[in-house]
Amino acid sequence: MADLKDLLQGADWKTEKHVPVIDCPGKISKGQILQVELSVGKQIAHPNTTEHHIKFIEVYFLAKGEKFPYQLGRFEFTAHGESVQGPNTSTIFSEPKVTVYFKTDKSGTIMAVSYCNIHGIWKSEKEIDVD
Repeated sequence: MADLKDLLQGADWKTEKHVPVIDCPGKISKGQILQVELSVGKQIAHPNTTEHHIKFIEVYFLAKGEKFPYQLGRFEFTAHGESVQGPNTSTIFSEPKVTVYFKTDKSGTIMAVSYCNIHGIWKSEKEIDVD
């Protein structure tokens, strides 16, 4: 039986279209609201068809000194061109892009996970320094 950690794939988002991109400042002040933009396919477009698409992005924050991360959100993308007429017959397509806001008084790591219905689970991380 495989461990979940062994199924998490990672790469540079500039060369791999499945990796969630975390766009936000790397340094903030205590109590400042941090705007975090998450997307998949920023540099290389990911397909968005009924047969091949991004299902969700999850984002977490692991504060330094904490044992477990805090889940900041889970965002599902549920429209991929399907309709009652069949696959790829609709003009409605969700885009795997979201923005989440949070604040913290501790430095830590933002962690994002995306799921492609064909290529599995992908991860990325970004360090945040709080002064």
